[in-house]
Amino acid sequence: MFEVLVVRLGSATTSWALTFAFPSATQQVTQGWSATWSQSGAQVSAASLSWNGVLATGGSTAIGFVGSFTGANPVPTSFALNGTTCTGAVTSPPTTPPTTPPTSPPATGPAPALHVSGNKLMTAAGATYRLLGVNRASAEFACVQGKGMWDSPQPDQASVDAMKAWNIHAVRIPLNEGCWLGTLGTPSGATYQQAVKQYVDLLVANGINPIVEMHWNHGVYTGTSTACADANATCQKPMPDAQYAPAFWTQVATMFKANKAVVFDLFNEPYPDAANNWTDMTAAWKCLRDGGTCTGIGYQVAGMQSLLTAVRATGAANVVMTAGLTWTNDLTQWLAYKPADPTGNLMASWHSYNFNACVTAACWDSQIGAVAAQVPVQAGEIAHCVVHSP
Repeated sequence: MFEVLVVRLGSATTSWALTFAFPSATQQVTQGWSATWSQSGAQVSAASLSWNGVLATGGSTAIGFVGSFTGANPVPTSFALNGTTCTGAVTSPPTTPPTTPPTSPPATGPAPALHVSGNKLMTAAGATYRLLGVNRASAEFACVQGKGMWDSPQPDQASVDAMKAWNIHAVRIPLNEGCWLGTLGTPSGATYQQAVKQYVDLLVANGINPIVEMHWNHGVYTGTSTACADANATCQKPMPDAQYAPAFWTQVATMFKANKAVVFDLFNEPYPDAANNWTDMTAAWKCLRDGGTCTGIGYQVAGMQSLLTAVRATGAANVVMTAGLTWTNDLTQWLAYKPADPTGNLMASWHSYNFNACVTAACWDSQIGAVAAQVPVQAGEIAHCVVHSP
């Protein structure tokens, strides 16, 4: 892996091309990111993308690639930007590839309070922070399936210690709207809420930021990609419901507004575009933001704006994550349709599976990178699924 920091020392530019030559004939670029990479013989070129082409004087952007080689792997000694030889230093990469990605330091105290600054997630001390962690499933389904609260041993200090040993900094906790509000499930209402709060408090005390999110909710849906026809919160629905979701977020935000280490994820994976059979993407984006009556969905929808407004009305300034379309793999119009947030503490939620549309480095650069250039993007779910035939 080779990473390059492109720093513009001259006048501002709206696009750029970095060029260099490999010292060895066997060195090849096999995959690159944050630029359009090409190679002819030993000559390599990396051209800017739509979202990182503008560089003011002193401005910078990071790009990189993975390569292959046989024998020696010498570092290129000369680079040029837009045809002008670079004057910055060239440093050698590690002699062995890193075994883990860069991350925040191991937790040694309570989880930090977080806020958004530009396109970065920051601590109160001004340090850039990454929410690297795991999902703690079951609070969304166990209470409505007769499996108790967690469908497994209760979260305890031993389980948290195990996560800390893995340098986990975030745990997503999917919730059930009906169980939280006490309209169905066992446990439900105050008992369910207290169990969630105890787990959140345990994580925060151990330096791990909880991400609480609404996963299953009320509403009759029988359209494309339906998981069930039940009106109750017993499966994934295409959008939050206007009947209960705002009250859910008012209560959740009220409980955790005093602790900015807690992050709110408004809704797991919206798919109003599937509900209208992908016939009107503009309408789907408007449904996502504004809610109301949405084609193909048989209940009144709560849009991201109404849920965010409910959160902020409690006085909660916690960081809030909002999703895109197509089970939040599509962020193409996220910037145009993001809800207005008076606090500025808004970040995008993105999920990626190998069967989704946006699964290539080129798509990540052009679509997800464009959003990440302006706001933080949290990859809440990433997986490669394989189906074996009998």
